[in-house]
Amino acid sequence: MSERAAVRALLARRGLAASRERGQNFLVEPAIAEAIAEAAGIAPDESVLEIGPGLGILTRALAARATRVVAIEIDAGLVRALAEEGGLPPNVELVHGDALALDLAARVARLGPAVRVVANLPYAVAAPILRRLLDLRGVLRGWLVLVQREMALRLVARPGDPDYGSLAVLHALCVRLERVRDLPPACFHPVPKVTSTLVRATPLPAAPLDPRRPEALAAVERIVRAAFGTRRKTLANALRTGLDPAPAQEELHGVLDRLGIDPRVRAEALPPEAFLALARALGGGGAPEQ
Repeated sequence: MSERAAVRALLARRGLAASRERGQNFLVEPAIAEAIAEAAGIAPDESVLEIGPGLGILTRALAARATRVVAIEIDAGLVRALAEEGGLPPNVELVHGDALALDLAARVARLGPAVRVVANLPYAVAAPILRRLLDLRGVLRGWLVLVQREMALRLVARPGDPDYGSLAVLHALCVRLERVRDLPPACFHPVPKVTSTLVRATPLPAAPLDPRRPEALAAVERIVRAAFGTRRKTLANALRTGLDPAPAQEELHGVLDRLGIDPRVRAEALPPEAFLALARALGGGGAPEQ
């Protein structure tokens, strides 16, 4: 029986179906699962926090390399199926929960000092989970995420690119990103209408923002989201519209002048370092010089 047929049989046996609402598409190619686990770069002394194990094909490949795997799955039916007939190794712990609501920092701390995250992220939850991972960059050795190609392009975009936005800016200030490979729709069941992309993130050893101070990244995020909130507006107008409290026009223009930033420029033209400088000037000390 092929792996795809086995997945269908398991779902039917358990009375389960892939949830379109949750964006569930289950990996069905063992060779691809092995390649993903290899790309994660797991050392023998490392543990893995897996988000979205699905039916466990990747979980098993991760467990063969890691000391421990904690797999977080939101779908109760899948958790029961994995626990009862998923064939998971003894070094795998299943957790029924929402990765957006769980205390991921506590989970990582319990796994020890050498932890990586591997996640298969549906488009609807990819951005908020990726943002949470940035706050964990000080305690993670890195993470490998499987996302829709459109999301991958947003992550690695550069100034001037049509996909350049807040996610790209925040990641550029915290981690080094690599697009590892694309995965065709045929690797999944049900077959999605989109191509998926593996993206690897490695925390920067000398990042301009201290990972021990989440308020510093939050200060930059405040500026970035205001700047990109109304893309058609000039930077000065976008910041005055998007920031609360709004800076006085004279104060804002003074800051932009000191930083050498044209107030008429639009957010998509600014490099990440410019947003960091703006946060330090306008953020009330949230992103100080380090």
